[in-house]
Amino acid sequence: MRQDPYEILGVKRDASQKDIQNAFRKLAKKHHPDLNPGDTKAEDLFKEISAANEVLGDPDKRARFDRGEIDINGTERAPHPQYRQYADAGEEIYFDEADFARHFGGQQFGREQFGGFEDIFASFMSRRGGGASQFRSQGETKGADARYTMEIGFLDAVNGTSTAVSLGPGASLDVKIPAGTQDGQILRLRGKGAKASGNVPNGDALIEVRVKPHPFFVRDGDNIRIEVPVTIREAVLGAKVKVPTPTGYVNLSLKPNTNAGTVLRVKGKGVPTAGGNYGDLLVSIRLVLPEKPDPDLAAFLESSPKAAGGDPRKHLHL
Repeated sequence: MRQDPYEILGVKRDASQKDIQNAFRKLAKKHHPDLNPGDTKAEDLFKEISAANEVLGDPDKRARFDRGEIDINGTERAPHPQYRQYADAGEEIYFDEADFARHFGGQQFGREQFGGFEDIFASFMSRRGGGASQFRSQGETKGADARYTMEIGFLDAVNGTSTAVSLGPGASLDVKIPAGTQDGQILRLRGKGAKASGNVPNGDALIEVRVKPHPFFVRDGDNIRIEVPVTIREAVLGAKVKVPTPTGYVNLSLKPNTNAGTVLRVKGKGVPTAGGNYGDLLVSIRLVLPEKPDPDLAAFLESSPKAAGGDPRKHLHL
């Protein structure tokens, strides 16, 4: 497997996030296994494309990859000098040797002077105006919350799933993802954060869910949009068209003389809602010409002026 996600997606290193997203969607549509049944090469390419997008599609991961901290699989490349990371109310604090010099005047501190590493951080927070709720103390009412991020597939977010999230070296937890979960949603696991002293409850684990983009589904509130290509014959004569939904396929009836851009609604095939209902699938019709020129079609259009359809742009006349 190639190790440079920029090369895989065919984008420059200074490409915008939108350019990266567009490149991924274009390649994913071309090599998606559902569109290339039995083609193992396309399946391998799709896996490679998806791995590249997992890194470059996330600005934080992309920055870490560019700094050489992680590889294309998101695996740490080398240990870093940060000693510990805390998070509270969305803040991430990294404490390294430079922080010691800046905040403690270059002094050397031992365990006997501060009562352990926790007290060094507590003193550091006191100097920078941070809240004591991030650290264990005699007056605390709850342990500190721990923040994590996890990525899930689009269909897993829509349909719900159970997956494991890493809570650190050698620690993981099975998490139930509710059906209809949105990108950026925070899941709270009570008591799975930092441990507290005495009878004080442990903190909570706050898991931010990031939903990967899908090759052809796009979420629109509780609805899901999809663009479906149809041939001229299907659009003119009408047809039954097989259309994917988040839970399988449905046969969509096209009426004769269906225009490109027509949006058809498939009830109840969208996102589950809290009230037990479902959004809809919104199918946008896209007209596609034959891959190769069709002499018969061209001859028919040339011999039949009415088949040209009049002036479709008459409303644009000045």
